[in-house]
Formats: sequence, structure tokens, C-alpha cells
Amino acid sequence: MQAKFNIEEEIKKLPSKPGVYIMHDKNNNVIYVGKAISLKRRVTSYFRKTNKTERIKKMVSLVDYFEYIVVNNEAEALILECNLIKKYRPKFNVLLKDDKTYPYIKIDIKSDFPNVIITRRVINDGSKYFGPYANPGAAKEMVDFIKSKYKIRQCRNFKSTGRPCLNYHIKKCFAPCVGYISKEDYRKQIDEIIDLLDGKTSKILKELEVQIKEASNKLDFEKAAYLRDKMLAIERISEKQRVSNISENNIDVIGIAKNDLEVCVEIFFVRGSKMVGREYYFFQDLIDMSDSEILSGFLKQYYMDNPNLPNKIMMREEPEDKESIEKWLSNMASRKVEIKTPIKGEKLRFVEMAENNADITLKNKFEDKNSLLLELKEVLKMDKIPRKIECYDISNISGTNMVAGMCVMQNGIIKKNLSRRFKIKTVYGQDDPRCMEEVIERRLRHSLNGTSDGFGALPDVIFVDGGITQIRAARRVIDKLNVDIKIFGMVKNDKHRTRALMDENRNEIEISEELLNLITKFQDTVHDTAISYHKKLRDKEMTESALDKISGIGKVKRNLLLKRFKSVNNIKNASVEEIMTVKGVNRELASKIKQELQ
Repeated sequence: MQAKFNIEEEIKKLPSKPGVYIMHDKNNNVIYVGKAISLKRRVTSYFRKTNKTERIKKMVSLVDYFEYIVVNNEAEALILECNLIKKYRPKFNVLLKDDKTYPYIKIDIKSDFPNVIITRRVINDGSKYFGPYANPGAAKEMVDFIKSKYKIRQCRNFKSTGRPCLNYHIKKCFAPCVGYISKEDYRKQIDEIIDLLDGKTSKILKELEVQIKEASNKLDFEKAAYLRDKMLAIERISEKQRVSNISENNIDVIGIAKNDLEVCVEIFFVRGSKMVGREYYFFQDLIDMSDSEILSGFLKQYYMDNPNLPNKIMMREEPEDKESIEKWLSNMASRKVEIKTPIKGEKLRFVEMAENNADITLKNKFEDKNSLLLELKEVLKMDKIPRKIECYDISNISGTNMVAGMCVMQNGIIKKNLSRRFKIKTVYGQDDPRCMEEVIERRLRHSLNGTSDGFGALPDVIFVDGGITQIRAARRVIDKLNVDIKIFGMVKNDKHRTRALMDENRNEIEISEELLNLITKFQDTVHDTAISYHKKLRDKEMTESALDKISGIGKVKRNLLLKRFKSVNNIKNASVEEIMTVKGVNRELASKIKQELQ
């Protein structure tokens, strides 16, 4: 039997060398990863009795054991720290939990005739990526502008052909597929587009002026008119993007704002004095962290896999480990990347603009969601704001394939990633209330037994999809487990739409239309979760039973058939010869399969 980890004794063994430390809880989950110049000094500081924030106190209280990795220097420690945070996503580190994936504009510069497309997937394939664009419409508008003014190819899959497509005839493409433009001339177009996306419009405009004069001198007025229209369009889009007289080129500007619940970090992307996009992230449970700590964690997370590193990053306060982060970013970019904290002038005003926007973004989110939560607190007659609400729905057909769905709303936001699905284990036949009892008890015991398994803390409120029978089923569980959770039902009208909430005394609760819309969305989400799981199990059962009924089809052949044709319906519509392509299926068996499925 392995000896219990003695934290005090293990601290004494720590070396005074740079490295990374990894904190584990009693369930072996990694809850925090950090780096240190001196492992001994840094890890020891966590277990002293003084000068700890509430967040650190909570983290330390959960530490069951720690491990560490010694490296040669602080730079190596930072890289390892970033990789481990990415791998384990520890709950006490600053994490980019936002599930938004922003669009980038991609140019495959390795191709002979590159295309310009929108993508949400950034990979290390040698292409150039521009963005991210917080507004997908802005990315599409830019790509549409590029393709209309530069006449590059529109097709996704490029190949040489004998004749040009319609885009050439309507003057939307130079038709590189039939050799109407050389690689060199096409590359000039692409280089100009790259300058445009980099914000180097002054350079483009000067070159266009020269080209217009040359075309006019040669009496090529059609080309001159085309170049003039392009020049005017670029001037308009350049003016539209300009946000400041700041002289810096290729910078990211970061602003931070806080309230009592959340932190908002907003980042502006400025290229050639022009705003080309912005992005924002919300963080909870970081309120007692300093701005420098938050920024340090944010920078490591945000720039780790970012292909578009700026020359400078500007913010109000220096992040922790500024020098090591600068070295890390510079190594990744193969050029110097600086972190600046301006104290006056236009650069400071630009940081203030990012901070003001972060503050507005946070206030708007807080006001919208908090007003609904305050209303919910009042109508449900609760002592505190219901920060966490869980919703349950049962799905089955005549008591078969019985399942349940659970969805979570935190701080007024429906968290689809926290949804859970349950297969009913103890109920047989059509009995939705007993199914509801089983599922809610199974879920609540995860938190009560200290093995949350991803369920987290107990909810403040439970909504059940249904009326008084479902409410009473949930109440029996609450009383049995002796927990303080309010129960309400979500009642539907004749058209299967949410019409009201119901309390345990069968009273329907009057709520505003805005709150009703949110609860309707919540109910629809849990219903979709349950019904999709039920459909999945039913389809699997139907698929397996249809093939299992055919003699000569065992588990191996069934799986090979499904792997080849994807569904029973596809097998049914296939020819005997096609079915015979599956290993182990001869003509006689293929004919039998075809006949049986018909």
C-alpha cells in the first residue's frame, strides 16, 4: 500500500531550482499548474498561514499532493507551464473557457494560385492567417471585397481546365485555371492583398497611382478605370477601419474591467493604425486576483497557439513574468515582441479605449443577465439570486429506451457544455415521475458524496419539464437527501410551448415575456438533449436488431457492414455486388441480406 503523501515533508525535499509544479486533489485531478524560478520558495509560500487570497485558500484546501518538474531556466518553465495548462485545463488557472471560435482569413501562400477563404481552424500549414474577426460579417465583407476587386479565383478546388468558368466571363476572375494570368502576375495580386490585410494601405495606394498613370499613358482606359475603382474602394475601407492617429504598426491593445462577479478582458487588433478586429473574454472566480496576475495568465493562454503574433502588446499594467513572456513570444515569432505599458499620449488613450470597451461589455452583460436573475429571485420568492439552475426532462416511447436530459444555467447563461444525459437504470415501463426521481437522486449524490464528476456544486433551483407530478417526484428526492433546493415545473400550452412556471402548490407564476423567453429556451435545450439521446439509442437498437435477425450475420459481419454502408437503409438500397465487397459476405449471404431487409 502506498504511503500517504505528507505535504510538509515533501516541501522540505523541493529543490531551489526553476521548474513547474502541479497541484492535485484527492481524486487525482490537476487543479493548478504554476512555474517558479525557485520551486522551494514558490510552493512553500502556498502553505504558509498568512497573506493568502480567498481563491488561493480554497485551492490549497483541496490540494492532496503535488508533483514538480525541474527545468534549466525560467523560459523553459514558462513553455512547460503553458503546455500543461493546455493539457489539463486546471480549474484554478486563468482559462479561456469561451467556446466561441472566431473566423480568420486564410491565404494558402504555398499554392501556385492561392485562394482567400474564411476559416475558424488555425493550423500550422504554412498559410497566412489574418484575424481573428470578432464579427463574422466583417470577415465575410473583407473577403467579398477582395474577390470583387482583385479577381482572384473563386473555386475551392483549383485545377487546370480547357476553358474558363462563368466568373471569368463576368469579369470576376482572371482565369488562372486556363493560363490567362501568369503565376508572377497572380502573386502580385496576392502580395497586395496581404498588404491590405496587414493594414499597409498607404503602400498599395501609392502603387495604384503609378499604375493608373501608366495605363492612361498607354491609352488603356479600361484598365485605368478598373485600377481607379479599386483605389477608391481601398481608400473607403481604409478610412472605415482607422480608429486612431497612433503611429504604431502591428499591435494588440488589451483592456481589463471587473465587477463583483466577473472579469472582462478585451483585446483590440490594430494593424497600420487601423482596427481590424476585436475580441473579449469573461472570467469568473478571479475577482481577488490582481490585474497583473490575470494578464499574465491571459497572455500565456491566448498567444500559445496564435499564428498572428503582434510586434507590441499594450496594456495598463505589466503582467507577472513580463520578461519571460516577452522572450517566449519573441522566440515563437522569430522576431522581437514587446509588452508596453504607456503612461501618456495617444498610446495611453488607446489602452483607455480598450478598458472603456471592456467596462461597457461587462456592464451590458451584467445588466442584461442580472435583471433577469433579480426578477427570477423575486418571482420564485428566494432569499438569494439563483446563480445555478438545473433543468431535467424524461424521454421514452411506451417505456422503451428510457433516458433523461439535464441542462445547466449559470448566471443567466445556458451552458450547453455542462449538459448531461442519463440512461434510466431502475425503472421499467412507462413511469416518468419515478424516472425523474432516479435521475435527480443520481445527480445530487455526485455532489453530496464529494465525487462531482463534472457536475460541480449543488444547484440553487431545479426546474422539471412537467407539472405537479414531476414536481412532487423531485421533492421526494430533496426531502430524502435533506438538501435545500427549490423545485418548480415548466408548464407547456396546447402547442407544446412553455407558458409558465408552477410551484409546489400548483400555483402558476406570472413572469415577464423576456424571462419567459429565457425559460422557454432552457426547456427547449433540455428537451433536445433528452430526445436526441433517446433517438440515438432507439436508432442503435433498430439498426442492430434488423441485422441481428438475419442468420449468418454475427457481430463482426454486422459491424463491417455498418462501417462500409453507415446505415441499414444504405445496405437495403445497395446492390448484391456492393454488399459482397464486405469481407466474409459471399453472393448467397448478400442476396439473403438484401431479401431480408426488403
